[in-house]
Amino acid sequence: MTFAAYLNLGQTALELGLISALTVLSLFLSYSMLNVCDLSTDGCFTLGAAVGAVVALAGHPYLSLPAAMLAGVVSGFITALLQTRMGVNSLLAGIIVNTALYSVNIAVMGNSSVLNMNRTATVFTLLQSAMKSSTSPIVQALLPYYKLIIILIAVAMVIMFLSLFLRTRLGLAIRATGDNPDMVRSSSINPAFTTTIGLCVSNAFTGLSGCLLAEYNKSVNIDIGSGMVTVALASLLIGGVFIRRGGIPIRAIGAVLGAIVFRLVYTIALQLNMQAYMLKAVSSVIVVIAISGPYLKGEMPTILRKLGIKKAGKEVRKHA
Repeated sequence: MTFAAYLNLGQTALELGLISALTVLSLFLSYSMLNVCDLSTDGCFTLGAAVGAVVALAGHPYLSLPAAMLAGVVSGFITALLQTRMGVNSLLAGIIVNTALYSVNIAVMGNSSVLNMNRTATVFTLLQSAMKSSTSPIVQALLPYYKLIIILIAVAMVIMFLSLFLRTRLGLAIRATGDNPDMVRSSSINPAFTTTIGLCVSNAFTGLSGCLLAEYNKSVNIDIGSGMVTVALASLLIGGVFIRRGGIPIRAIGAVLGAIVFRLVYTIALQLNMQAYMLKAVSSVIVVIAISGPYLKGEMPTILRKLGIKKAGKEVRKHA
């Protein structure tokens, strides 16, 4: 491969990493802040992609993004409703919603498992056309990066929103609910309300991520969100390895960095001619490393000490 080909490959990995970073930021809110493991992520991601594609195919590419986010809000509301009002365990609620969304997504896509958007205007093609018609040399120089520009704007806006939202009274209540729901309840704050708001907001980001990926690929299939919860969780944990401390903006940037690193690992695996069905195994291995890495690092002195003792014992027996 030529150097230009490697640059294009790196740009594609960066763009896809930033798109998945929106889902990572969703888990950053629900998992890290609210302490709820939302397993409806896969279905919600596909829902956002399907709704965004349908709206774009109807001739409203600008409305596709808020429509996908609204669909994510509905998904998050139903998940929260099962948890807070119907007594369903949070993990089970996510599984139930994720399972139901498969049927919903098929219905949204017109009883089809695939939607083709090759001839459909999207936010990417609209920006590309606008930049091509510009006479500014700066705009022309940035033309090859038109997709990256839109994705960067979306990620920056989500990070800015999280940074501001989590500093408000409602945002602080959501964070407190994740830390100690009993204390929140004793403070006359309804944890059911804060959980519902948190899941609605986080799933809106997941829907936006799915919509952007659909318009980026110019197609949607029913399995577009398969494994996204694993990818997002791995990326979140990788980001935590790089940036452990700091305020909300710094930790959110760390989550985005984790998504980019994860996508780069994926790209390297593909370049090694790894079979497509092995990529999920790669995702699982990355999750295990990200989770167990800090623990093994802390236990390494003990492990080495035990190995040293055994080695010394073997040498004593050998000389005896």
